[in-house]
Amino acid sequence: MTWSIVARDPNGALGVIVASRFFAVGALCPYAHSGVGALSTQALLNPLYGPRGLALLSQGVAPADVVHLLLADDAGREHRQFHLVDAEGTVAAHTGVQCLEWSGQLAGKGFSVAGNMLAGPQVIEDTAQVFDAASDLPFAERMIAAMIAGDAAGGDKRGKQAVALLICTTEAYPFLDLRVDDHPEPIEELQRLYVKSLERYQPFVACLPGRARPTGVTDRASIEAEILNFHAARMHREK
Repeated sequence: MTWSIVARDPNGALGVIVASRFFAVGALCPYAHSGVGALSTQALLNPLYGPRGLALLSQGVAPADVVHLLLADDAGREHRQFHLVDAEGTVAAHTGVQCLEWSGQLAGKGFSVAGNMLAGPQVIEDTAQVFDAASDLPFAERMIAAMIAGDAAGGDKRGKQAVALLICTTEAYPFLDLRVDDHPEPIEELQRLYVKSLERYQPFVACLPGRARPTGVTDRASIEAEILNFHAARMHREK
């Protein structure tokens, strides 16, 4: 009922983007933590996979072994689909034999695309192709562009409803966490929210306390200057 990308950006960011004909898909499917990894659990999803999978990755367990350990304790494993990427870009995945057609997974350098109840294999093939080819885009924009391609190839065969984007960079908190829980064109709405986040949200988050600046930026004028610098730098990149 879902397809998703889990990925590591060359700059070290980790993220998940997931779309489905399922209400509030972002509430239960995507998980990520900076410096650890990213994971999506789907089909007859098991939300316990998220926290446990990330905990195992944080202990240095290899992604393939994480898959084995999670499945070993789950009698419903053949109804599950999940995939994950670690902080080094290594991926692993599982698609149970009871997942509804079409279901499958593709892996690339530092990313995985997986889906079930899709219109056909072209959904993940086109998603993966665009993601692989769009490495010049900012990480979030690259993931959105790939999902647009998968949607154009048919997406979830039941239709559209929800999408979520979760990206972690250097901090314990997400850099970006966007959700569209119920919308006739959820990926278009996610793209609109992403553009809106560029106005003030993203540069403001960069001013918050973090590992490099434990206090963050507290002077209001300095925050406004950071926002202006963010937009100037973005305009320069786009020229």
